[in-house]
Amino acid sequence: MKEPSELSGVDVDRPNAARMYDYYLGGSANFEVDRVAAEAGKAAMPDAVTYARSNRAFLGRAVRYLCSVGVDQFLDLGSGIPTVGNVHEIAQEANPRARVAYVDIEPVAVAHGRRLLAGVDGVTTTQADIRDPASVLSAPGVADLLDFDRPVAVLAVAILPFVTDDAEAAALVAAYRQACVPGSYLVISHIAQLAASREQVAEAEQVMARTPTPVVWRSADRIAPLFNGYALVPPGLLPAPQWRPDGPVEAEHIARANAYAGVGLLR
Repeated sequence: MKEPSELSGVDVDRPNAARMYDYYLGGSANFEVDRVAAEAGKAAMPDAVTYARSNRAFLGRAVRYLCSVGVDQFLDLGSGIPTVGNVHEIAQEANPRARVAYVDIEPVAVAHGRRLLAGVDGVTTTQADIRDPASVLSAPGVADLLDFDRPVAVLAVAILPFVTDDAEAAALVAAYRQACVPGSYLVISHIAQLAASREQVAEAEQVMARTPTPVVWRSADRIAPLFNGYALVPPGLLPAPQWRPDGPVEAEHIARANAYAGVGLLR
């Protein structure tokens, strides 16, 4: 990891959600300011690491499922900093011709992605704000790689909490849906109050309010409308560890993940 002075255009004075998430996952693409904020997040929400890792595990299961039903194009919104088990690794293991367009606004995430993916066929990394679908969809790394006349899986894993207005979040998802043809999919995971107390939720939101990307926790009945226009794939929208698990899951772990997840099929 370069020192802050070597990274042009990177804000190292304020903690960043992507770099905090990287820290929770055990990565090294983070700075002291991120680690301090992440530890504050853990103090407010002791299950923060469980949440991050449960999201990552769900992403892997969802991608493997999509490959099993023939999906070979993926648009990963808010993809974050590359770490073990990236979408392209999972997808191209199942289908070497699979194509993956990563999109993130964070310069460190994009820089790491481009360095990691140099020379990898069928994969791009684009720096763009996912809240501007027109810019994302027209970016060369997306438009020149993905064929939207064929099914595309839009991945919105642990990213929609950063779109704090419910109407804006719904409109955002709808814009990506409208770019896709029937047979496409939407994958969502979203932070939710399961094991967390109201006080922990409030304190965790306060920690993130000190970053450029505040978050909102949503209940299942506020997450479900984000799938409007899609048919939920069984087993539906439920706590992330329960979505097609690889094996038995302890009840305590289900709650401590503090996240709902689901996959929708565009009819």
